[in-house]
Order: sequence, then structure tokens, then C-alpha cells
Amino acid sequence: MKDRFTNDEYIEVYGAKENNLCDIDVRIPRNKLVVITGISGSGKSSLAFDTIYAEGQRRYMETFSAYARQFLGSMDRPDVEKIDGLSPVISIEQKTTGWNPRSTVGTTTEIYDFLRLLYARIGEAYSLSTGKKMVKFTEEQIFQYIMEHYHDQKVVILAPVVRGRKGHYRELLDNYRKKGYTKVRADGEIMDLVPGLQLDRYKVHDIEIVVDRLIISPEKAERLSSSLTTSFNLGGDLIFVLDIDENSIKPFSKNLMDEESGLAYEEPSPNTFSFNSPYGTCPACKGLGEKYEVDLKKVIPDENLCINQEGIKPFGAVRENSTFTQLRKIAKKYKFSFATPVKDIPKTALDTILYGGKESVSQWNISPHNEYVYDLAQEGIVNMLTRWFSETTSNKIRAWAEEFMSINTCPECHGYRLKQESLHFKLANKHIGQLAKMDIETLQNWIEELPAHLDEKQNIIAAEILKEIRLRLGFLLEVGLNYLTLDRPTRTLSGGESQRTRLATQIGSQLTGITYIMDEPSIGLHQRDNQKLIHALKNLTYIGNSVLVVEHDKDIMMASDYLMDLGPGAGIHGGKVVNAGSPKDFIFNESLTADYLGDRQKIDIPKQRRKGNGKNITLKNATGHNLKNVDLKIPLAKLNCVTGVSGSGKSSLINETLYPILRQHFYNSSQRPLPYENIKGIANIDKVIEIDQSPIGRTPRSNPATYTNVFTDIRKLFAEVPEAKIRGYKIGRFSFNVKGGRCEVCGGAGKRVIEMNFLPDVLIDCENCQGKRYNRETLEIIYKGKNISDVLDMTVEDGAKFFEHVPSIARKLQTLESVGLGYITLGQQATTLSGGEAQRVKLSEELSKKDTGNTLYILDEPTTGLHFEDIKHLIEVLNRLVDRGNTVIVIEHNMDIIKVSDHIIDIGPEAGKDGGQIVFEGTPEVLAKKDTHTGIFLKKELNV
Repeated sequence: MKDRFTNDEYIEVYGAKENNLCDIDVRIPRNKLVVITGISGSGKSSLAFDTIYAEGQRRYMETFSAYARQFLGSMDRPDVEKIDGLSPVISIEQKTTGWNPRSTVGTTTEIYDFLRLLYARIGEAYSLSTGKKMVKFTEEQIFQYIMEHYHDQKVVILAPVVRGRKGHYRELLDNYRKKGYTKVRADGEIMDLVPGLQLDRYKVHDIEIVVDRLIISPEKAERLSSSLTTSFNLGGDLIFVLDIDENSIKPFSKNLMDEESGLAYEEPSPNTFSFNSPYGTCPACKGLGEKYEVDLKKVIPDENLCINQEGIKPFGAVRENSTFTQLRKIAKKYKFSFATPVKDIPKTALDTILYGGKESVSQWNISPHNEYVYDLAQEGIVNMLTRWFSETTSNKIRAWAEEFMSINTCPECHGYRLKQESLHFKLANKHIGQLAKMDIETLQNWIEELPAHLDEKQNIIAAEILKEIRLRLGFLLEVGLNYLTLDRPTRTLSGGESQRTRLATQIGSQLTGITYIMDEPSIGLHQRDNQKLIHALKNLTYIGNSVLVVEHDKDIMMASDYLMDLGPGAGIHGGKVVNAGSPKDFIFNESLTADYLGDRQKIDIPKQRRKGNGKNITLKNATGHNLKNVDLKIPLAKLNCVTGVSGSGKSSLINETLYPILRQHFYNSSQRPLPYENIKGIANIDKVIEIDQSPIGRTPRSNPATYTNVFTDIRKLFAEVPEAKIRGYKIGRFSFNVKGGRCEVCGGAGKRVIEMNFLPDVLIDCENCQGKRYNRETLEIIYKGKNISDVLDMTVEDGAKFFEHVPSIARKLQTLESVGLGYITLGQQATTLSGGEAQRVKLSEELSKKDTGNTLYILDEPTTGLHFEDIKHLIEVLNRLVDRGNTVIVIEHNMDIIKVSDHIIDIGPEAGKDGGQIVFEGTPEVLAKKDTHTGIFLKKELNV
């Protein structure tokens, strides 16, 4: 046993061997901000998440009974000897919180829950019908009102029992007659309750029981009080007082009520304002704020085509069935043919085809027992698609119908998600839906001003609720999310935004004694907002929490209490702690990270910027989201960087406007861009490719070799081995995804899962193939002393040497090596690659292709997860793409990328509604002289 650390102020890890960790012992200070850094693949995540977090989760699961663990599942024990001093662990990773459309920033942070409580307690109701403020009475207040306003007047006290419903109501009326009531008011007419009385069953009726008729005077006070009690018992919190002389009627309700129309609301509760509750949700969109509706542009993509050419796309090719029989009948009536372009079909005919009509066609139905004729009505393609989408139980049919639909704002709730009654409760003239659409900064200002609009009683009730809302809004502002709105679906947040939202929620929870583990919380954050994030992380430590951050941002590293550098290399060349200590000591020690922090190494600034080829792509008047009539010019054959503070509109402009336009042009994509006027210069490029950090495969069967197609060349090589030819083996024999050469016991996976019921499932090597994926016969085929399984276990670096005399294979492997991925194995599961690694695999594939030199590449924050040294490699790759004549657009906050770019487009000046403008276009040197947020930080990098 190794020597033990003895200080209680540390998290002590002994013998960590998970993934590439080299049996390391580490001591991490508790209740401090600790940064774990190192180049990509050095073992940072293996230590932070796969060891420390995994052990914390496993211990939590162990607190449940064996019976409960059957249903909850359990976790593998990480490959570590022991961990001491570990408090309960919470992980905040760069993952979106799921695809549930009902999850929003407001629900995730609980701010919306407090707003619901606020409106339920002090919201002021307004009438749906008149817009007037609603009132509410107690029984005593109603009594006093009648005594005062109807003195010496003859009135009738009425209890409503039916409101706006059809029926004859014979049994109901007879029941009240038997209870002793003698008169009833039906549809405004008072009549005697005689035996057998009934109303017209096909008409809508309002029925009130006459409880009492009296002249209001002090002597009748007790009688009036008794009658009111009886009326409320019958009418359910609503009564009417009929003035006989004036022939006027006035409603009174214990609930909220419109005095003019008699409309009443139930007493609001927090669920009244929840779009996830049947008490508050919009009935039309079920609380989603948007609806699938048939899009005529998708139904008729080209109105110059005719029906014979599938001009009305859902109909497909012309054939013999009832649909086309109906269409022929309509064509004959309106004098057009299936060869008539859709644009020339008479409007009345086209409306009938789309929306249905009275046209019908006689159909024969022949069965073994009888035959008959029936009329089949023309439903209309729009109605048919809507019906199939909403009613079918077949996923295939729903997916087909969805191809012709678009998501539009719900016309009933206008995107607010709530029913109309819920939207008629207001505070300071705003309903809760309007608050949910405010950005965080605007909402905080509104909350601060609200008390001035409330009376004393409302302020007393609201005080604690407003305090909680202010706190949570403040935490979101602290982590640089001032531009988000509460109704923003969490599925649309970037990894960094999602992580910082959850960080704000954790700060708001005020938990203590927790070990927080985070993965690059600075992702997507402009340098301007770094200090806010650092302050938020430090605040967690001040209240007694340990914060472990996997991070590459220079500001956060230098602001940490303790810094650990893993390396020295990646993969098998890493997994060791090469430097550790406080930042001021760390930078003077020897390690790659220390060299960059101490300015002994740096990413060089180009001596001159590229001139480009003189051509441009010009986008005019982009107005989506917060964009303010933006005119964008992308110079071609340059490295372009689009930057700006978080939420300024970068993604709206590039990812949601420019890229969808180009995808539609080159690939006929159905993705619709945000609004714009026109675009010019597309002819100057051949294609567009987006290279993001999404996984290269969703299953463990996908790996770098299969993704880059180098595995196809390797399989061909093995199929050419003389022994393989003698046996008749083809290329498919060497695939682990199809039957023939793979091990059928594990299906080519190489592993088997053993279910242990009360214990964690165990992943073991397949006992038949010993983890090699292939059967014995396939593994007998040897190339240069290696079988196909041995090749998959090679690193890219080893593979490049092994296949150096096979150009088709060596070129692809050398390209993978050139982007800094020499350490990954050819058969490494795609699901185990980080986002940065996956992106570089995609980049290497592009580099290995023979291109025309006219491709536009779009990369969104490619430095995510990358160390200074990795960024250096990335810049080399991007420069190689541009030097071939291609154009690269990088959306980025990283100053190293910004400073090496040829052309910068800075969007701002602020976030959200205060952004959406291009504040600068030009070279880094010129930007560094400007007083923009990016320019200020770039000035330091360029020493201008």
C-alpha cells in the first residue's frame, strides 16, 4: 500500500488507472477552485469525470437498498485504488438537458415557478370579454351591497343551475319542484315550476331557480341573508339579483367576476399559470407555444410543375385510386388537365384540391357478401395531412405527413403557451407570458420596479417571492446569460449555455459541502464575461464547496486556487500529473501549459493577411431573431472569424441564416433559413460543409477508421492477401458489422454485458473471440505479421508507420496524425471521443479529399475542449484548407483564433435586443484599434 496523504483538507486519489491514467496519486485541495488542464487526450476527463465523479455517483447509489438498486441501476466501480475526503458530487457537463420541448430556462432555474406563485397570490384579473378589471365579493359584502343599493326595491334572488347548454331538462326541473321551489327563470322568462315542464332540447338554455322574491328593507335582512346562503349552495358561488322595477339583472360571485358580463374565473393557483398543467395550458398547442401546420410551399414546391410531374407532392405519381379519380372529376369540372402547371389551375379548383369541397365521387365496394355504391367526399390534401399527423398511430405515416408541415407560432396563445384566461391576470400591466419573453436583464429591471406598482398588502405578500426571483436572475447575470429569455427551450441552448444555466441553478440552491465537477464552463463565453464566471465559481467555494473544473481558458486558470496539468502527451503518452500548484508557482515549473501561461510559448501572429481571390458572398437584410437588417459580406479564399459577445447574433446570422440558404441551394435541404432579402455570390463556391463537434457515430460500432473510410482500404488490403484469395474471402469478410467474418457470439462488438441484478452490470471480453471481434478463420489472415483485429488496436501514429508503403491508407492516417490525433486507436469507439476529437476527425477527412478549392467550411467554436497546443494544430489545419483556395468561417471567442484570422466580423455591440448589428469588419490589426468588446481584448494580444 502506498503512503497515505494525511490532511483532511484534501480529496485524495490513490492509484487511478481509468482509461490512460498511469496509476497516479493526486491530492486536490477542498473548498477551492481547482483547474485540471492538459492537451486533448491527456486524461483530464478520465480523472475528473471517469474517476472522481464516477466514484461519487457509485457511493450515492450504494446508499439505496439492494431492492431499490434493481430499478435504479448501478454504476461500475472506477479503476482506482481508493478515494478519501470526497464529499457528495454533482457534475455539470457541456450537454444540453434533453430534448423535452416543455423544459425551458425558466423551469430549469425555477424562476418561472416563483413567477407562477407571484401571479397566483397577487395577480390582478381582467375580463376576457370586456377587458375590465374583475371583482370578487364575500357573502357579507354582497349582503351589504344589496341592502344599500336595492333599498325599498322589489328584487328576485336567482340561483343559476344551467349555463349555455342544450337539453329539455325535464328531470332537473321536476327535481327542484319536488324540493319546494315554485318558480324558475328560463332564458330570461320567469315561469311556474309545474309537473312535466320541459324546454326545447335542441336549443341552448340558461336556467335559474327563483330562490326568493322580496322588497329589500331592514326588516327583511335575516330573510335576505338566508336566501343568499341558499342561492350560493344551489348556484355554486354565483347568484343573480333581478330588479323587477328596472328589469335589470346583476351577477354576484364569490369568485373573480366581470360585473358587466357576469363572466367569472376560478380562484387562481400556481397551476393556472403552468403550461405543463391542464389548468393552465393552451388547449390548441398543449402548452408548446407552437403547432405543426401544413406548409403550402412544401406541398407545392414548384408551381411550374403539373400533377403528372408530381407538382402537388403529397399525391405522388399518378395512379389508379380514389384520390386520382376525384382529381379527374375536379379537372373535368374546372376544365384543366393533369398536364396543366399548378400555377395555371383555376383558383377555385386548387382550393378544392387543397382544402376540400362538396365534390364527391361514387365508389364501388365489393365484398364476399354484398356490393354497394357510396359517395367519397373530397377532403382536401391540407385537411388530410393535418388529420393523419394528429390521429395516426403509425410513426411512419406521421413522419411522412411531417415532411409537408412547418412549425408555426400557435395562433390561439401567440406563443405564450397558456390559455387565454391565464393570460388575463396581470401585474404592472404585464401577463406572465410577456415576462417569459423578456431577456434576463430586462426582466430583472421589471422586477425591481414592480413594488412601486403594488399596494401595501400586495407588497407584503410578494416580498419573499420577489427576493427569490431577484437572487436567481442575479445568478444568471453573473454567469453571462443576460440575453436569454425564460421561455427559451433548453434543447436550443448550446453546451456552454446549458452548463452555465445549471451552474446558476446550483448557485441559487445554496448547497454546501458539495464537490462540483464542471467541463469547460467558459465555452461560448466572450472574454468580457469571464470575470463574471470566475466570480460565480469562487462564490461556490466561499460557501463551503469544492469546485473542480476541466478548463483551458487562460483567465480561469490564472484565477484558480490550484492548477493541475496532465500529460505530457495524449493517449498512451499522457495520463500523468506533470505539473501542479498555485498559478503563481505553476507557471515557473516545466510543462507545456506552464510554457504557454508564462509566455515562453505562444501562437504566432501571421506576418501578413491573405488578400483572398477578390470574390464575395453577400447576404442582404438578415432580420431573424435579434438581427437588425444585417448586410453580411464574406470574402472568399480567406480565414474569416465571426465573433462578438455571447448572444449577440452570431449563430442567428451564420448557422440559422447563411448556412441553411447554402444547404437549400446545394443539397435541396428542407431546413428553412431565418428571414433575409437576397444573397449573391453563391456561384463563386462549389459546396458548403459544416464541421461541428457532434459525434462521428451514435453507436460503439462507429470508429475513426470507419468514419474516414480508411477501414475500407484496410479491408481491401486484407482481402488481397494470398491466403484470403485461396479461401475466397471478399472485402465483406473483414467487416465486424455483417455476418461472415465477425464473431457471432458478441455480434462483432468484442464485448459482452453480464447482468448482475443487485450489482453493476459487468462488461467483459467475449469468451469466444477474446475481444477481437472476429472469428478464428478471419483472424488467420495475416498481413505483415498482423491480423485485422491487431490493426484496429493500433494507434493512428503506429498505423501510419505500419502502412507507410500503402499510399491510400498512409495518406489518411498521416492526415489524422497531422491534426493531433496520433494517439487515438483506429478502432476506438466513436462514443468515447470528445467533441474536439470528433471535430478533428471530420477535419482530417476533409483534408484527405481531393477538392476543387472552392468549398466553404463553417466551424462553430472549434476550440472547445482544446489546449493551447491543440489550437496551434487546429490553426495549421485551417490554414491548409484556406491555402488550397477554400474559404473558412469560424464562429469563435478564442483570441488565438481571432488574432490569426484574415478577416473579422464583429457582431454586437451587446447581447440580445442590444445586439444584432455588425460593429466591425476588417483585419485584426484594425479591430484592435477599435473600442469594441473584442477590440479591447485583441489589443492586448497584438500589443497594439
